[in-house]
Amino acid sequence: MSWRATVLTLFPEMFPGSLGMSLAGRALERGDWSLEARQIRDFGTGRHRNVDDTPFGGGAGMVMRPDVVDAAIEAAMQGGDDRPLLYMTPRGRPLQQALVRDLASGPGAVILCGRYEGLDQRVIEARNMVEVSVGDYVLSGGEPAALVLLDACVRLLPGVMGASESGEEESFSPNGGGTLLEYPHYTRPAEWNGRRVPDVLLSGHHAEVARWRAAQSAAATQERRPDLWAKQTGFAAAAHAAHVEI
Repeated sequence: MSWRATVLTLFPEMFPGSLGMSLAGRALERGDWSLEARQIRDFGTGRHRNVDDTPFGGGAGMVMRPDVVDAAIEAAMQGGDDRPLLYMTPRGRPLQQALVRDLASGPGAVILCGRYEGLDQRVIEARNMVEVSVGDYVLSGGEPAALVLLDACVRLLPGVMGASESGEEESFSPNGGGTLLEYPHYTRPAEWNGRRVPDVLLSGHHAEVARWRAAQSAAATQERRPDLWAKQTGFAAAAHAAHVEI
Protein backbone atom coordinates (compact mmCIF):
# COMPACT_ATOMS: atom_id res chain seq x y z
CA MET A 1 0.00 0.00 0.00
CA SER A 2 1.11 3.56 -0.63
CA TRP A 3 2.10 5.93 2.16
CA ARG A 4 -1.10 7.69 3.34
CA ALA A 5 -1.36 11.23 4.66
CA THR A 6 -4.56 12.69 6.09
CA VAL A 7 -4.61 16.35 7.09
CA LEU A 8 -7.29 17.76 9.40
CA THR A 9 -7.60 21.48 8.76
CA LEU A 10 -9.92 24.46 8.56
CA PHE A 11 -8.36 25.29 5.18
CA PRO A 12 -8.29 22.11 3.06
CA GLU A 13 -7.82 24.23 -0.07
CA MET A 14 -4.21 24.81 1.05
CA PHE A 15 -3.44 21.20 0.06
CA PRO A 16 -1.68 19.75 -1.85
CA GLY A 17 -0.14 23.19 -2.51
CA SER A 18 3.57 22.77 -3.21
CA LEU A 19 3.20 19.02 -2.64
CA GLY A 20 1.41 18.79 -5.98
CA MET A 21 4.59 19.84 -7.81
CA SER A 22 8.05 18.48 -8.56
CA LEU A 23 9.10 15.16 -6.98
CA ALA A 24 6.26 15.01 -4.46
CA GLY A 25 3.69 15.89 -7.12
CA ARG A 26 4.90 13.24 -9.54
CA ALA A 27 4.95 10.67 -6.74
CA LEU A 28 1.39 11.68 -5.83
CA GLU A 29 0.28 11.14 -9.44
CA ARG A 30 1.99 7.74 -9.55
CA GLY A 31 0.28 6.66 -6.35
CA ASP A 32 3.49 6.35 -4.33
CA TRP A 33 1.63 8.24 -1.63
CA SER A 34 -1.86 9.65 -1.11
CA LEU A 35 -3.10 12.87 0.45
CA GLU A 36 -6.52 13.65 1.87
CA ALA A 37 -7.40 17.05 3.38
CA ARG A 38 -10.47 16.93 5.62
CA GLN A 39 -12.47 19.94 6.80
CA ILE A 40 -12.67 20.13 10.61
CA ARG A 41 -15.62 22.53 10.40
CA ASP A 42 -17.79 19.71 9.06
CA PHE A 43 -17.87 18.51 12.67
CA GLY A 44 -18.54 21.91 14.21
CA THR A 45 -21.38 22.69 16.60
CA GLY A 46 -24.54 24.72 16.07
CA ARG A 47 -25.89 26.42 13.02
CA HIS A 48 -22.59 28.10 12.25
CA ARG A 49 -20.46 24.98 12.67
CA ASN A 50 -18.39 26.51 15.46
CA VAL A 51 -15.04 24.83 16.10
CA ASP A 52 -13.69 27.04 18.89
CA ASP A 53 -14.68 28.71 22.16
CA THR A 54 -13.28 31.10 24.78
CA PRO A 55 -10.54 29.72 27.05
CA PHE A 56 -11.30 28.74 30.63
CA GLY A 57 -9.32 30.97 32.97
CA GLY A 58 -9.58 33.94 30.64
CA GLY A 59 -7.07 35.31 28.19
CA ALA A 60 -6.96 36.45 24.60
CA GLY A 61 -8.03 34.42 21.61
CA MET A 62 -10.04 31.26 21.17
CA VAL A 63 -9.33 27.55 21.69
CA MET A 64 -10.29 24.67 19.41
CA ARG A 65 -12.98 22.51 21.06
CA PRO A 66 -12.07 18.94 22.07
CA ASP A 67 -15.41 17.44 21.06
CA VAL A 68 -15.23 18.91 17.55
CA VAL A 69 -11.61 17.90 16.96
CA ASP A 70 -12.16 14.43 18.40
CA ALA A 71 -15.10 13.84 16.05
CA ALA A 72 -12.94 14.88 13.08
CA ILE A 73 -10.16 12.53 14.20
CA GLU A 74 -12.56 9.63 14.69
CA ALA A 75 -13.99 10.07 11.19
CA ALA A 76 -10.50 10.23 9.67
CA MET A 77 -9.01 7.28 11.52
CA GLN A 78 -12.12 5.07 11.70
CA GLY A 79 -11.05 3.22 14.80
CA GLY A 80 -8.51 0.75 13.41
CA ASP A 81 -6.06 3.16 11.75
CA ASP A 82 -2.49 2.50 12.93
CA ARG A 83 -0.98 5.70 11.57
CA PRO A 84 0.55 8.11 14.12
CA LEU A 85 -1.54 11.17 14.98
CA LEU A 86 0.50 14.39 14.85
CA TYR A 87 -0.43 17.88 16.04
CA MET A 88 1.54 20.75 14.52
CA THR A 89 2.24 23.28 17.28
CA PRO A 90 5.14 25.56 18.34
CA ARG A 91 5.24 23.77 21.71
CA GLY A 92 5.90 20.37 20.13
CA ARG A 93 9.08 18.33 19.80
CA PRO A 94 11.39 19.66 17.07
CA LEU A 95 10.94 18.15 13.64
CA GLN A 96 14.29 16.44 13.05
CA GLN A 97 15.50 14.05 10.39
CA ALA A 98 15.32 11.03 12.72
CA LEU A 99 11.59 11.62 13.21
CA VAL A 100 11.14 12.17 9.47
CA ARG A 101 12.83 8.85 8.72
CA ASP A 102 10.63 7.05 11.25
CA LEU A 103 7.47 8.52 9.76
CA ALA A 104 8.54 7.81 6.18
CA SER A 105 9.21 4.16 7.02
CA GLY A 106 5.71 3.69 8.45
CA PRO A 107 2.21 3.57 6.94
CA GLY A 108 1.76 7.36 6.84
CA ALA A 109 0.41 9.98 9.23
CA VAL A 110 -2.71 11.83 10.33
CA ILE A 111 -1.84 15.48 10.87
CA LEU A 112 -3.94 17.99 12.79
CA CYS A 113 -3.36 21.64 11.90
CA GLY A 114 -4.01 23.94 14.85
CA ARG A 115 -5.48 27.42 14.63
CA TYR A 116 -6.37 30.24 17.03
CA GLU A 117 -4.62 29.95 20.42
CA GLY A 118 -4.35 26.19 20.14
CA LEU A 119 -6.19 22.99 20.99
CA ASP A 120 -7.88 21.84 24.20
CA GLN A 121 -5.29 19.78 26.08
CA ARG A 122 -7.75 17.01 26.92
CA VAL A 123 -8.07 15.76 23.36
CA ILE A 124 -4.29 15.87 22.93
CA GLU A 125 -3.93 13.55 25.92
CA ALA A 126 -6.93 11.35 25.12
CA ARG A 127 -5.70 10.69 21.59
CA ASN A 128 -1.99 10.39 22.51
CA MET A 129 -1.08 12.98 19.91
CA VAL A 130 2.55 13.58 19.05
CA GLU A 131 3.08 17.34 19.18
CA VAL A 132 5.56 18.48 16.50
CA SER A 133 7.15 21.88 15.87
CA VAL A 134 8.98 23.01 12.72
CA GLY A 135 10.85 25.78 14.53
CA ASP A 136 11.00 28.31 17.32
CA TYR A 137 8.52 30.72 15.78
CA VAL A 138 4.75 31.09 15.55
CA LEU A 139 2.72 30.65 12.35
CA SER A 140 -0.88 31.64 11.71
CA GLY A 141 -1.79 27.96 11.65
CA GLY A 142 -0.43 24.46 11.34
CA GLU A 143 -0.93 24.14 7.59
CA PRO A 144 2.48 25.48 6.46
CA ALA A 145 4.12 23.30 9.10
CA ALA A 146 2.22 20.24 7.82
CA LEU A 147 3.43 20.96 4.28
CA VAL A 148 7.01 21.05 5.54
CA LEU A 149 6.64 17.78 7.42
CA LEU A 150 4.99 16.02 4.49
CA ASP A 151 7.60 17.25 2.01
CA ALA A 152 10.39 15.96 4.25
CA CYS A 153 8.72 12.54 4.54
CA VAL A 154 7.60 12.06 0.95
CA ARG A 155 11.05 12.65 -0.55
CA LEU A 156 12.34 9.66 1.46
CA LEU A 157 9.74 7.24 0.13
CA PRO A 158 11.07 4.53 -2.21
CA GLY A 159 11.34 5.73 -5.80
CA VAL A 160 10.61 9.41 -5.12
CA MET A 161 14.17 10.69 -5.44
CA GLY A 162 15.88 9.89 -8.72
CA ALA A 163 18.89 8.10 -7.24
CA SER A 164 18.84 6.02 -4.09
CA GLU A 165 22.04 7.71 -2.87
CA SER A 166 20.58 11.24 -3.22
CA GLY A 167 19.70 11.51 0.47
CA GLU A 168 22.60 9.59 1.93
CA GLU A 169 25.05 12.48 2.36
CA GLU A 170 22.61 15.28 3.15
CA SER A 171 22.59 17.32 6.32
CA PHE A 172 21.35 15.25 9.29
CA SER A 173 21.48 11.95 7.37
CA PRO A 174 23.23 9.00 9.09
CA ASN A 175 25.78 8.63 6.28
CA GLY A 176 26.25 12.38 6.14
CA GLY A 177 27.53 12.58 9.69
CA GLY A 178 24.28 12.32 11.61
CA THR A 179 24.36 15.75 13.23
CA LEU A 180 26.61 17.56 10.73
CA LEU A 181 25.50 20.04 8.11
CA GLU A 182 26.11 19.20 4.47
CA TYR A 183 29.27 20.29 2.65
CA PRO A 184 29.06 22.96 -0.14
CA HIS A 185 28.39 21.93 -3.75
CA TYR A 186 29.89 23.11 -7.05
CA THR A 187 29.21 22.46 -10.75
CA ARG A 188 30.19 23.83 -14.19
CA PRO A 189 31.68 26.23 -15.11
CA ALA A 190 34.86 25.61 -13.16
CA GLU A 191 35.39 29.39 -12.96
CA TRP A 192 32.55 31.88 -12.62
CA ASN A 193 32.82 35.63 -12.03
CA GLY A 194 36.42 35.19 -10.91
CA ARG A 195 35.53 32.45 -8.42
CA ARG A 196 37.09 29.03 -8.96
CA VAL A 197 35.89 25.66 -7.81
CA PRO A 198 38.24 24.32 -5.09
CA ASP A 199 41.11 22.49 -6.75
CA VAL A 200 40.56 19.32 -4.73
CA LEU A 201 37.18 18.78 -6.41
CA LEU A 202 38.88 18.83 -9.82
CA SER A 203 41.71 16.52 -8.78
CA GLY A 204 39.98 13.18 -9.27
CA HIS A 205 41.36 11.93 -5.92
CA HIS A 206 38.28 10.52 -4.23
CA ALA A 207 39.88 10.09 -0.82
CA GLU A 208 41.03 13.73 -0.81
CA VAL A 209 37.58 14.86 -1.92
CA ALA A 210 35.99 12.88 0.90
CA ARG A 211 38.36 14.42 3.46
CA TRP A 212 37.71 17.92 2.12
CA ARG A 213 33.95 17.41 2.30
CA ALA A 214 34.16 16.08 5.85
CA ALA A 215 36.22 19.10 6.89
CA GLN A 216 33.78 21.49 5.24
CA SER A 217 30.82 19.82 6.98
CA ALA A 218 32.56 20.10 10.32
CA ALA A 219 33.46 23.76 9.78
CA ALA A 220 29.94 24.72 8.67
CA THR A 221 28.37 22.94 11.62
CA GLN A 222 30.76 24.49 14.12
CA GLU A 223 30.11 27.99 12.76
CA ARG A 224 26.36 27.86 12.07
CA ARG A 225 25.02 25.28 14.50
CA PRO A 226 27.20 25.15 17.62
CA ASP A 227 24.45 23.14 19.32
CA LEU A 228 24.83 20.36 16.76
CA TRP A 229 28.61 20.59 16.91
CA ALA A 230 28.56 20.16 20.69
CA LYS A 231 26.34 17.10 20.28
CA GLN A 232 28.64 15.64 17.62
CA THR A 233 31.83 16.15 19.63
CA GLY A 234 30.06 14.76 22.70
CA PHE A 235 29.21 11.57 20.80
CA ALA A 236 32.80 11.28 19.58
CA ALA A 237 34.20 11.73 23.09
CA ALA A 238 31.81 9.11 24.50
CA ALA A 239 32.73 6.63 21.75
CA HIS A 240 36.43 7.22 22.38
CA ALA A 241 36.00 6.73 26.11
CA ALA A 242 34.08 3.50 25.57
CA HIS A 243 36.82 2.23 23.27
CA VAL A 244 39.52 3.08 25.77
CA GLU A 245 37.64 1.33 28.57
CA ILE A 246 37.37 -1.84 26.48
